[in-house]
Amino acid sequence: MKDNMLENKEQQERALLVALDTGEYDAEASLAELAELTRSAGAEPAAYLTQKRPAPDAATCLGSGMAEEAKDWIQREQLDLAIFDRELTPTQIRNLEELFGVRVIDRTMLILDIFAQRAMSREGKLQVELALLRYMLPRLAGRGTALSRLGGGIGTRGPGETKLETDRRHIRRRIDKLKEQLDESEANRAVTQRRRKKNEVVTVALVGYTNAGKSTLMNRLTQAGVLAEDKLFATLDPTARAMKLPCGKTVMLIDTVGLLRRLPHHLVEAFKSTLEQAATADILLNICDASSPEAREHLAVTQELLQSLGAGDRPVIPVLNKWDAVEDAELAPRPAGAVRISALTGEGVGQLLQAVEDNLPVKTFQVDLLLPFAKSGLAAKLREEGAVLSEEYVEDGLRVLAQVDSRLYSQVKEFDQNGEGEMA
Repeated sequence: MKDNMLENKEQQERALLVALDTGEYDAEASLAELAELTRSAGAEPAAYLTQKRPAPDAATCLGSGMAEEAKDWIQREQLDLAIFDRELTPTQIRNLEELFGVRVIDRTMLILDIFAQRAMSREGKLQVELALLRYMLPRLAGRGTALSRLGGGIGTRGPGETKLETDRRHIRRRIDKLKEQLDESEANRAVTQRRRKKNEVVTVALVGYTNAGKSTLMNRLTQAGVLAEDKLFATLDPTARAMKLPCGKTVMLIDTVGLLRRLPHHLVEAFKSTLEQAATADILLNICDASSPEAREHLAVTQELLQSLGAGDRPVIPVLNKWDAVEDAELAPRPAGAVRISALTGEGVGQLLQAVEDNLPVKTFQVDLLLPFAKSGLAAKLREEGAVLSEEYVEDGLRVLAQVDSRLYSQVKEFDQNGEGEMA
């Protein structure tokens, strides 16, 4: 066992992380995030290099002096690859690889690589392949023999080398085919959504920054058994599970792919249908890691994307997760209507469920029913789909006090002693 662990450690790629600070964004925070992405991809961030410049150099992104310094770092530390915290042009990649003598990938390729590792469902794999091909298509020119290179490691996964070695026409045909297959999946999902609307199934979507604890919360609320790891993008494929609220109503809880600052547009396009599935939910839970110093920005990134997807009119409940790990509550974000929880320990989950209940689009009724003995089977339906507050056998049948929604009420209305339900 120990030998295997040592072997895996020896095989782990070691990377130089490079950031160019042009003042467009917080380069330090972005570089820290790049390090987390690198670990999630299975490599070790072994060295860091940052340069301030007004704009990237057209040939090598970095200035010539800094590029030589990076080369020295790579050779001295015997590193396996260099990862840049921005999108590089094909020319920049070619020039840097010739200079460094190792593989060079950019932030977008790193994220695409992680997605290629994590996609499990058929639709997820199609979306990843589409994003990879769209990214690679403009990069075929100028790469020369680089595409015929064989081997493994970060930046070499995905649709496969054989597809990337073919001409542009073949790749465009493959892109069109992938779009068709994803359109079919989207059409099937639309049918499912219409069925849910018809049956008045309320959907609640977990959205938020990657590694905020969405999957842990999903498991806490539904025992879904979703993979929950301390890694960026541990969950890629959406998962839907039934969740029962304290009032007795059952809603559909949907776990979604995590978000990221400067998320590559290739991924936003490829995963737009999945993201829109979350955006069309009745209630959105914006989950953030409250213990992170970037918590405020993470909440804002999610809110911004939801706005761009047209979900601005949906009820959004900010959920401050990992509250048990917050060291100074005064420094933590305090958005309006926020709920503080720990998905790991269960702290605050009751308040979260109550907040979801308070935002339900379909209100429940309290009814006083007298079910004839011949109709007593309806009591089981009330227990399953509503909330039975009390029940008692009387001379004429079964007396039931229950909370029901409008759909369930229509099925038992004739037995209501008051003639009509009383809004709860």
